[in-house]
Amino acid sequence: MSVAFWSLLLGALLIVMVLARTLLARLLLSSAMIYLTVGVGLGPLGLAVIRLDPVEHPGVLQAATEVALLISLFTVGLKMGAVPLLDRRWLLPLRLAFLAMVFTVGLITLVGVWGLGLPLGAAVLLGGILAPTDPVLASGVQTPLSSDPDRLRFSLSGEGGLNDGTAFPFVLLGLGLLGLHELGAEGWRWWLLDLFWATLGGLLIGALAGASIGKLVVYLRTRHHLAVGLDEFLALGLVAVAYGAAQLCLASGFLAVFAAGLALQRVKEQPRSKPLVQAREPLPEESDGEGLATHSQHASAAMSQAVQGFNEQLESLAELALVLLVGVMLAYTTPTLAMCWFVPLFLLLLRGVAVALGTLGEPLAAYQRSMVCWFGIRGIGSIFYLVFALQHGLSGALAQQLISLTLVTVAASIVLHGASVRPLMKWYQRRERRMK
Repeated sequence: MSVAFWSLLLGALLIVMVLARTLLARLLLSSAMIYLTVGVGLGPLGLAVIRLDPVEHPGVLQAATEVALLISLFTVGLKMGAVPLLDRRWLLPLRLAFLAMVFTVGLITLVGVWGLGLPLGAAVLLGGILAPTDPVLASGVQTPLSSDPDRLRFSLSGEGGLNDGTAFPFVLLGLGLLGLHELGAEGWRWWLLDLFWATLGGLLIGALAGASIGKLVVYLRTRHHLAVGLDEFLALGLVAVAYGAAQLCLASGFLAVFAAGLALQRVKEQPRSKPLVQAREPLPEESDGEGLATHSQHASAAMSQAVQGFNEQLESLAELALVLLVGVMLAYTTPTLAMCWFVPLFLLLLRGVAVALGTLGEPLAAYQRSMVCWFGIRGIGSIFYLVFALQHGLSGALAQQLISLTLVTVAASIVLHGASVRPLMKWYQRRERRMK
């Protein structure tokens, strides 16, 4: 296919999505559902203009999904950074990202061994692949930037931001049990390096990178009127620095990027001490972007807002590209009877059981707990871990079985959650207003 053809196709798709966005909302269609349909139409199941076999091209897919996840995780961190770290509202997303995720892996492992007939390593690997909820596709339930966010949105955003990193050790454990990753004697390497250090190190490295770079930029802007502009470079640079530093230190790059977004949002100005008689520095005109960027009371807010706006646009483009590729890759799945019962069992029952166990004792109303159970959106994170496993030696019939289960689960999640997010969130908001 020619460059002109691809230019026409992608340009038309982007413009149609802008023009039809309101209509799609009325029809209960999400943008991801449209991208998925277009991908199916362009792939081997339709016009066959795109062929992307995950077995033959895992490297390309791993790079694409990794970049999309990093952009989205950084954006989620920015949105959640306004809530104090010691605030009790962090408890629920932490329980979802750690406890509920572990229960999800465990339940899928049991079903994989006893229901799907998978070896233990493959069942654990499938659990690690499907355990993370998706920060890229969850825009309909993500929290906006606020110091007093809605609890449901905040918790689901935090879960999606954290569990892409917390699921990684279980992917490595599954690969290790299959002989494709070194676990160490008695599993010491997995416990110390893949689990504890990867988690704690990733969070620490990301927080240090976000806080130090953010403070440096704000200092230069407010004290010397330097480093003004190019906030897009700042966003991409911070993501790259946090991810690269974490990976070099054998820590979780995903958790590092999420923590960097949190830390950057929490950077505050430190205005010079002034005599009490001196008037407060006047606020520049709103149209004066450089004035706000260097203002001693508004520089950090201007920086965070510019970085967040740029990342949100990148996130939308990443969603288009990756969901379209999911639609293309559905042609490479092998329908089986097990797929027919496993996918609904996972989305409708196992997620709910894992959330119920992981949030046991947490003060949640029944309708709030039900919403948390339902919105376990699966997506790009699962595709990343699938192709990561393919890159690390997963092959043969076992690889084909995991490819089929993962892709069909993600596609089903895109359709079911995409169709239900708007009506359910409207119902939830009405219920919240009545409860106040």
